[in-house]
Amino acid sequence: MGRRVTLLFTGLLVLTAGLLLSLGACGGGSSTSPTQSPTAASKIKHVVVIFQENRTPDNLFHGLPNADIANSGVNSLGQTIPLAPESLVTTYDLGHGHPAFTLMYDNGKMDGADQIPVNCPPGVTGCAPANPQFYYVNPSEVDSYFQLAEQYTFGDRMFQTNQGPSFPAHQFIISGTSAPTATSNLFAAGNPFNPPNNLSGINGCISDPMSYVFMVDPAGNETTTQFPCFEHATLTDLLNAKGISWRYYAPNAGSIWTGPNAIQHMCVPSGNNCTGPDWVNHVVIPQTQVLTDIASGQLQQVSWVMPDNLSSDHALGNTGLGPSWVASVVNAIGTSQYWSDTAIFITWDDWGGWYDHVAPKVINSYEFGFRVPLIVVSPYAKAAFVSHAQHDFGSILKFIEEVNGLGTISPGMPYADVAADDFSDCFNFSQTPLPFKMIPAQFDASHFPNDHKPHGDPDDD
Repeated sequence: MGRRVTLLFTGLLVLTAGLLLSLGACGGGSSTSPTQSPTAASKIKHVVVIFQENRTPDNLFHGLPNADIANSGVNSLGQTIPLAPESLVTTYDLGHGHPAFTLMYDNGKMDGADQIPVNCPPGVTGCAPANPQFYYVNPSEVDSYFQLAEQYTFGDRMFQTNQGPSFPAHQFIISGTSAPTATSNLFAAGNPFNPPNNLSGINGCISDPMSYVFMVDPAGNETTTQFPCFEHATLTDLLNAKGISWRYYAPNAGSIWTGPNAIQHMCVPSGNNCTGPDWVNHVVIPQTQVLTDIASGQLQQVSWVMPDNLSSDHALGNTGLGPSWVASVVNAIGTSQYWSDTAIFITWDDWGGWYDHVAPKVINSYEFGFRVPLIVVSPYAKAAFVSHAQHDFGSILKFIEEVNGLGTISPGMPYADVAADDFSDCFNFSQTPLPFKMIPAQFDASHFPNDHKPHGDPDDD
């Protein structure tokens, strides 16, 4: 795959008084000794992945100290466009499918954002300002995110692994690929299409039989389609085999944000329902149950946490609840028994069509995509640190594998976990554990289980 493979631990080996000390390690064995520094496996017992929606660092973290954040961008005419402030809640959405990636990337010139289509609500025209792709969110609206980023570790070289929107991104975050089978050389390129007469919006293996998703081949062609139900190994298979507990929290069963519904052996479809043991025992709906599980001492060893549309940060669909939702989950963990041994990875599933100035390293017809924000929260995360190392969704999978002593998902196949780094630069397992400080937010955890507004998914492209 051409991606740089990092060692299981980093640091400087120093020979002092006949003792070999390894400093700053991440990953590796689970034991410690007088001649070994602690590792991730010895300190971390719970991993939580919070997967938000559709933002770039330039868009969501404008002005973050020490991070590589642009104040302007270049359009397809070579003009410099200053980035302007905008609310987290917008009246428009932007195209963020694979064709939109190709436009903005423009063979690495990163000058095609102005050609990304603007999506207005049905029947509405002129819903967006001039240069709608070149905006950043008012920092005051996302102060909770800034507080997390400034207290713990922020990554300004976190890339979405795929070059498309939510459906393939949510496949990568559980299995390291959006390929339909273990040996396929195709990737699911975009979100599934449902027949015009099917308004259910159900996706994956339980979608309408006429549903399809475009596949991209090694040459970059998107002429092949197939039913959006795949069958290959996932990280959850490794967790199951070793008896590692896990849960996947999602807003509803048929969402493009509910990755297990598109994996045959995880879903085991029966009509419009998933019925398999993985689904019944591990997929939890609604996602707000994660707050109850933390409070009741039921947090599993590995958790994926998806938002609903209102708290997703997705342009047009969100209501500004994202920072409060994320803060609620983090605060629940931070004030619980789990803080001392948990690593929380907060990232966003794709760039959402917003401008970003850093060109990704493209290694094939579908990897990598653009930058997305990353915040690493843990008592062992480096404090007030900005990581400039390259990470991607495979890095999260690699970290979980190393913490739990797992192998790779699909041995011999170039899935994202194989060549990814393991966040070694983001942690110091020898440091005095960071005490937790509550993250201020507009709404606390009590808001979300009692919010009865429609909590569906966006009408995504």
